[in-house]
Amino acid sequence: MTTSHESVDARGLQRLFDRAEITDVQLRYATGVDSRDWELFRSCFADEIEGDYSSVFGTPPVRLGADEFVAMIAPVMSALTATQHMITNLTVGFDDSDHATVEAYVRAIHHNAAAEGGTEQTVYGYYTNAFVRTGEGWRISKVKLTSRIQTGNPGVFGALPAA
Repeated sequence: MTTSHESVDARGLQRLFDRAEITDVQLRYATGVDSRDWELFRSCFADEIEGDYSSVFGTPPVRLGADEFVAMIAPVMSALTATQHMITNLTVGFDDSDHATVEAYVRAIHHNAAAEGGTEQTVYGYYTNAFVRTGEGWRISKVKLTSRIQTGNPGVFGALPAA
């Protein structure tokens, strides 16, 4: 009699490894932003990234090199006193052996102690992110944040820089 772990084939095992790595990258994304570790944040991305935060900021999606993308995000998040991005309920779907799509719930709290009209803004929503396997491992090639509900003061972000 074989046990379930003995019947796992190489492809199935690879999918488990891939799923774990993709999950780690998605969580590093949040850790990088919240800790203002922009090198860690950058390590999450493929060389070119499409970013769509239109449901939160009302800005159009952008397609940028990863360094430019980080340079766009860093000043917005760094201007805040603190943030906390809580990511849960990750589902990973494999499009093929080198491409995957992740949907993950997020609750993102943004705090700005100096903001007039309230110091916090919270986004409740989900990410739909595209991942690609690169020579360095799995990386995000597209970030899309869909807001379901926003509470608090959207003014905590101040004036947003142009992309």
